[in-house]
Amino acid sequence: GKRDYVDHVDSVDAVGEKLSAFIIETQTTVWIQLACAFRYGREDLDVIGLSFRKDIWIQHIQLYPDAGHKPTLTEMHNTLLQKAGEQGHAFTFNIPTNLPCSVTLQPGPDDKGKACGVDFEVKAYLAKSADDPDEKIDKKDTCRLVIRKIQFAPDNTGSGQKAELCKSFMMSDKPVFLEASLDKEIYYHGDSIPVTLKIKNETNKVVKKIKVTVDQTTDVVLYSADKYTKNVLCEEFGETVEGNATFDKTLSITPLLANNKEKRGLALDGRLKDEDTNLASTTIIRSGMDKEILGILVSYKIKVNLMVSGGG
Repeated sequence: GKRDYVDHVDSVDAVGEKLSAFIIETQTTVWIQLACAFRYGREDLDVIGLSFRKDIWIQHIQLYPDAGHKPTLTEMHNTLLQKAGEQGHAFTFNIPTNLPCSVTLQPGPDDKGKACGVDFEVKAYLAKSADDPDEKIDKKDTCRLVIRKIQFAPDNTGSGQKAELCKSFMMSDKPVFLEASLDKEIYYHGDSIPVTLKIKNETNKVVKKIKVTVDQTTDVVLYSADKYTKNVLCEEFGETVEGNATFDKTLSITPLLANNKEKRGLALDGRLKDEDTNLASTTIIRSGMDKEILGILVSYKIKVNLMVSGGG
């Protein structure tokens, strides 16, 4: 019915579909699993004994022969079961609230195979046991479907942040005061972000332009302490502030993935095949949560620079 399942912070949408198994070998069991995994290398590395996939969470359900899995049937279940007929088998997975959301690190133009990041995969397969490492599962006896767990943030959050700075210069006994603030805490994909600036220039220098940047910080916590920052927006405004003058204005910025398609390693919301996506949502960490299980932590920072005549 859908490929996106929403994390509402205190609960997650249930994953429920149907499996229509047209060829069932009597001596083999039909299993379905939902796995959350972290990919952090190329698939060809697996050939030389380096694992490129770390499972964060896996759940198995035996679908056939019937082992007592009786999900509460939704309207979607009933619609799909009518189409599948007697061979249809319904199932539901409940995703725990402590798992990461789907995140993809944007590949470079020459990168091959699946991108690094956190993904969720539903897999139905024929096997004698659910996860026997010694049992070889034939590809023709397997069907896979990648789904996305996406972050939803409530709109009734607190007021936005504010930062202040006082900067002095050589050959000037007076400073420049800068205050930058946001009107709210959360912005959604594609929203314009109004940054309110208050400047009090007590020097005889001229503020000749204002530069606003947005940086994305990606912290890979699952297997190492990789932390790196990439710029996702840099915009210059030709506003000037004369010496011994004040300035009070709101400047709007809109960081978009469309302007950052070439940046390798940028964190994106999980991608489904060739469907487009967004810059990765900020990671919401609940109190008492183990950060390592989240795999990748994403955060954003807005920076404001004043360019002053004579340098600085």
